[in-house]
Order: sequence, then C-alpha cells, then structure tokens
Amino acid sequence: MDRRDFLKISVGLAAGTPGLAGAQGGAAPAMTWRPEQGAKLRVLRWKAQVQGDEDAWTKNTAEFSRRSGIEVDVESVSWEEVRPRAAVAAGAGSGPDIVLSTFDDASLYPEKLLDVTDLAEYLGRKYGGWVDVCRGYLRPDGRRWIGVPLGCAGSAIVYRVSHVRRAGFADFPRDTAGFLALCRALKANGHAVGFALGYSTGDANTWAHWLVWSFGGKLVDDRNKVVIDSAQTLRALEYARELYQAFIPGTLAWQDAANDAAFLEERISLTANGVSIYATAKNSPDPRLRALAADIGHARFPTGPVGRPTELQVFLNQMIFKHTKYPNAAKEYLRFMMEREQYASWQRASLGCVAAPLRGYESNAVWAGDPKLAPYRDCMEIMLPNSYSGNPGYASAQCMADFVVVGMVAEAASGQRAPREAAKRAQKRAAGYYRS
Repeated sequence: MDRRDFLKISVGLAAGTPGLAGAQGGAAPAMTWRPEQGAKLRVLRWKAQVQGDEDAWTKNTAEFSRRSGIEVDVESVSWEEVRPRAAVAAGAGSGPDIVLSTFDDASLYPEKLLDVTDLAEYLGRKYGGWVDVCRGYLRPDGRRWIGVPLGCAGSAIVYRVSHVRRAGFADFPRDTAGFLALCRALKANGHAVGFALGYSTGDANTWAHWLVWSFGGKLVDDRNKVVIDSAQTLRALEYARELYQAFIPGTLAWQDAANDAAFLEERISLTANGVSIYATAKNSPDPRLRALAADIGHARFPTGPVGRPTELQVFLNQMIFKHTKYPNAAKEYLRFMMEREQYASWQRASLGCVAAPLRGYESNAVWAGDPKLAPYRDCMEIMLPNSYSGNPGYASAQCMADFVVVGMVAEAASGQRAPREAAKRAQKRAAGYYRS
C-alpha cells in the first residue's frame, strides 16, 4: 500500500472504524485511525543496545512516514534518561507525543495519558490476545488501557561455555546453591563474574529482584503491605554477600552497558544481561568477538529455595500523552509499528532482544533461527511484575524509580550495611511510598 492508498483509506474512516489499513498484519478485520491534518509526531525512546533494533525501528518509522505523509521525529536516549524526561513532559504538559518507557512508569501519571483501549483491544483481538502480565502493567484499573505493551527486554544468565566446563560443570546449574558454587569456581580459575549493582534500569533490577524473590523475599504482599524486612530477605542478602566475593571490582557503579563491556573485553565470564552481548559479538567484524560469540551460552536464572522461577524482565510500554495535538496520528503510528509485518522484521533485526507481548507473535521466526536465543523466547510468559506480589501502581512505580530493591542488595552484598540493616532501610523507604 502506497501513500495515496493510505490517505484514501484514512480520510474515509473515523477513528476506530474497521478498514483495510492494517490488513498486512493478519486475516482479522483491521482498523485505522484517521490522522489529523498536518500531523507531526515526536517519539522518545531508549537507546538500543542492539544496533539492529534501532535500525529496524528507524526503517519502519520511515515507511510509516512514506505511506502516511506524517513526519515522525524519534529521539533515542539512555535507559536512565527516559523516566525523568517523560516525567518532566507529563508535568509540563508538553514535549514528546509518544514515550517508550519501562516497567510501571505509566502508573506515575495515568491521568496524563491518552486512553488507548480501542487500539489495545484491536491488536489483542487480531493477534491472539495479550500475555497476562500486560494487563497489570497497563490496565491497572481493569477497565482502560493507559499504554500499549511493546514486549519485554528479556534477561538471562550470559556465560562463557568453555569457562564453565573448565570449572568442572558439564551443565549449567539450575539452582542457587549450584550457581554459587559455579561462580566461586570461576573466580578461583581467574574467570571472575560480575552483576550490575548501580542504579541501572535493566540489568541491576532484573537480577536483584530475582535474587530476593528466589529466597521468598518480596517488597510487598498481595495486600500491598510492605514486607521486605523478613527472614527470607535476610537469607537472600546473605547469599548476595557470598556471591559478591566472586565479582570483579567496580560493579557498584555499573550501569546497563557496563557489564556488556566487561564481558566483551573478557574481564568477566558470567553476568545477567539481555541478548545484546551475544548480538554485538556475533555481528562484529572483529574475529576475536565472533569467536567469543561461539563460546557464549545463555541460561534461565537459577531456581532458589522457593522452588519455582522468580524472574523479573524489563517490561516495555508505549505511552501517548494527552497533551499531543495529534492523538489519532499517534495511535495510527503505534498500530502500524505493532502490526505483524513491522513487528516481526524489527524483532528479527534486533535478534530477539524484545520478546513479544502478543500471543500470536510467540512463533515469530527469530526464535527458530538461533537456538542460543531460546532462554529469551518465553520471558513474557514467565516474568513476575516488579510489584510482586502486590498490584502495579503509583507506589510500586516510585519504588522502582528510587531503586529500593537494588539499593538494598547493593548495600548488603558489598558490606556497606549488614543484611538486617539494609533490609530495614528498604522497608522504611518503601513504606514512604505505600503509605496510602
């Protein structure tokens, strides 16, 4: 469909009326939203750690502009910049029309966000429904959608296969006891490990929450009562102190790109990360890095004493601010980017760095192309929300923004505070947000 056809259909349809504009995505009746006259869009998103992600997103955006005639300016910033930039825009009532953000950031200012129920329900009907965790994050009141799920940036254990075998492990350990033994053996062999302990949106949050949850600790219970100061949390923090002895120096300051660099520079042999380390090495023209890619393995996070997976993944959302002058154009842009043709090509180009939120996309070809990506495929299905075991909302979003869990784990692991002191401090910090 070229631009003339696109405009012909759009002009002839009211917002949300069945039409043909999205027909390339599947057999179900499609919908489109008629863009406003002279529409222009500003999009703020996180800087890609896999170059194919940004390249494909840019290409799909250019195709949208070609078909629709709508100019779209996409600005990419670091993961840590997105949340404060979006908060400023929400407070000021001006700035980007669309923000690609993380976790339950939408709950920080739901009254500032456009209701996208029509778009979310259209996509859900067409592509097999949304994975369950999406509703908690972006339909918190059970009625309206305040954002469109984009997926999750999956996290897994990334390790050197040869180093693990040299440490005496034929298979990657599946429980926390075996995992600690492996990390100690790697350190003893001169192959230290490293996990981000700085205030980083992705890597620090994912592994720190997994650690606490795997021992039965959690920030709040199912009534949203703060319960982080518990015996289970103390066991997790004592484990963190032992694990930290196998770390290389400097992890307390690590942001999301730091462990990538340490692994690719062969300073560590194991970390928690998305697909970006493997993708960078695999696609590099450097023979050393390509050889490194062949020695990279991925594994799901080990199971702790609770006896089941307890993984946090970086949930990704797409929010449209009410201050936009072009709400229909914004919805149409997100519709276009989420249709199968665009989404599948983006997912493939980024080597599966984002797992899809729609069940109809679970069989996308990217997962069949490389067996090393398998641990990332089902991240959306197995993940727990960061609000576990309470409900996503303003308080859980504030605790994430303030890195309550990460700070507690970092303090206890490094010895800055005793485990009990770190847990009590986290309890007090979290209670300040859950007061209501």
